[in-house]
Amino acid sequence: MISGHIATDTLDLIGNTPLVLLKGPSEAAGCEIWGKCEFANPGASVKDRAALGIILDAEAKGELQPGGTIVEGTAGNTGIGLALVANARGYKTIIVMPDNQSQEKMATLRALGAELVTVPPTKFANPGHFVHTSRRLAEETPGAVWANQFDNIANRRAHIEGTAAELWDQLEGRIDGFTCAAGTGGTIAGVGLGLKERDEKVTIALTDPHGAALYSYYATGELKAEGNSVAEGIGQGRITANLEGAPIDTQYRISDEEGLMWVARLLREEGLCLGLSSGINV
Repeated sequence: MISGHIATDTLDLIGNTPLVLLKGPSEAAGCEIWGKCEFANPGASVKDRAALGIILDAEAKGELQPGGTIVEGTAGNTGIGLALVANARGYKTIIVMPDNQSQEKMATLRALGAELVTVPPTKFANPGHFVHTSRRLAEETPGAVWANQFDNIANRRAHIEGTAAELWDQLEGRIDGFTCAAGTGGTIAGVGLGLKERDEKVTIALTDPHGAALYSYYATGELKAEGNSVAEGIGQGRITANLEGAPIDTQYRISDEEGLMWVARLLREEGLCLGLSSGINV
């Protein structure tokens, strides 16, 4: 449990992250824009929430036994979250990543004790895709479970029950809209569903990088990708189980150039060191 600023379990440090008023974006938009400081999670990203939710769900279902192994395919941050939670709960982790992801993420996973498997980046239809490779490894490893973050709705449930409730309480219900990009879709779908339960009028907006297909899907009904992006961990070419029924009201396609402009401004003007996905969200 956690009381004030004292936690008796490291996993209690996941969630309940602060909000910060983003002054530059607020001035540019003419309204208050708040950022949820997910870098305050132990693994420094929002993915810690999904990792904890997925592991607790597997335990509750009896799928994950003491000393077991968690296998996952990830662009990096979910793997970091899973490895942290697994260490705290006494599990091993095997993480499958595309080999074009950042060396920093790979080094972090190795430092956390995860077994790291890298594969060439391919389209999802290719059996060598990192998601399919992780599923096969889970099937072949005794005592292993596949986290399946893209289609395991324990992912979005963590945001319905956690992130959305926190936002509502922190802003005392004064929320006009919420926006973020989608990788698995768990964050935007979960926060969207959780906020809509409280107020149907809250606008849920998807921010999508170039090279992803969700902007086109929500604008026209067709999954169609255009352009490309160097952003890691966001952008999706299919409707995952976490995205099914997501209450997306509007959508924006954001270029890397615009996202990087906000990354640079927030660092220079507000002292916030953020990644490109955050810049795209802003």
